[in-house]
This record gives sequence, structure tokens and C-alpha cells, in this order.
Amino acid sequence: MTTEFFQGTTWQQSSNPEPLNFAFDASADLWPHGAGSEIGGGDKDVLADGLHPVLAIGPKALRPINLTGVVTSYESLNDRAQVDLAEKKVVRNYVANVLTYANDVPATFDTSMAIGEPVYVDDSDSLAAGVTLSRSPLNSSDQANPLAGYLFYCQRDYDDTGVAGADAYVSYPRTVAESLVEQTYCVMLVNDCGIAGLS
Repeated sequence: MTTEFFQGTTWQQSSNPEPLNFAFDASADLWPHGAGSEIGGGDKDVLADGLHPVLAIGPKALRPINLTGVVTSYESLNDRAQVDLAEKKVVRNYVANVLTYANDVPATFDTSMAIGEPVYVDDSDSLAAGVTLSRSPLNSSDQANPLAGYLFYCQRDYDDTGVAGADAYVSYPRTVAESLVEQTYCVMLVNDCGIAGLS
């Protein structure tokens, strides 16, 4: 279980498309992050430069049609976050394998995480502080979660051993326990709200 958002240099897994960065007031426009940001009042990790969570944009009342994007940088002095909204960007993030909730806790689980399966921004309290993505289309309060994207290959998931590379193929689907598992996957980000017209 992670207590902070994904960080480091491997968060960006595709060089294309070109970044489509926009500035947002982190406290007013982005969720879930910070104190009381989860649906039941729980806390997510606090944004800081060098952390790269996938977050939803705009009021929660818009759900599930909120834009989603990955935070590329954050400036605490003015609480300003740069968020990449580029379609088909592949990023590495924590994803929970929960599929459904019952009585505010995870109830069913994806035990076979496969390429192309949808991933959602999920503000349920039962997810760890650093986890904003799950396989569940509904949060623990039965509210629809915004679509973030789809499970996808990371750069080093491809087999290049035949051309003297060091990477053996990582087979999908990946088998995980029939319980809450939060681990890193790559996600191809999407926005189904017309944002593609901005590029």
C-alpha cells in the first residue's frame, strides 16, 4: 500500500503525443488529492512537485464526464498544477484492482489485469493515500467515476531480447490475488469530452 503519489522518472512511458499542458488551481479544480478529498472525507496524498498522479478536473458534480489528466508539475507557492491532457499519453501510475464496492468497502476484484481494460479516477476512502485509479466504474458511494484511460504496455513490457535487448516480454493478463491489490501499471490516458479538439 502506497502513501504517496507516483514519482520518479518512469511516470512518462510514451514520447508522443506532444504534451498538452494546462495550468489548474490544484485545490479548486483537481481531485482527489489532499485533506478530505476522498468521498467519505478521507485524505489522499498532498500534491508536491515531482509527484505525478492522474486526477479528475472540475467539480465532482460533473462526474463522470470530468476531464482527466496526469500532473506534470506543481508549484506550492500559488497552488498551481500543470496537467497534461494529451490524448493517448501512456503514463505509469498506481491502479487498484477493485471492480465493485459493497457497504463502502471493496467487494469484487479483477484477478486478471489485461491490456485494454478501462481504468477510472476513484475517490473511495478504501484506496491507499497514493492511489487515485481503479478498475471500478463506481466509487464506494455508487457514484460514477470519470474514465481515465485503459491498461496498456509500459515501454519495458515489450520483448526486445531478439535484437540484443535486455527486456523479456511481460505477459498479459497479469494474475493478481482476489483481494485489494494496488500496484503500478501503465495507462493510456483518454478524454471523451471533446478535449482532442484542442490539439
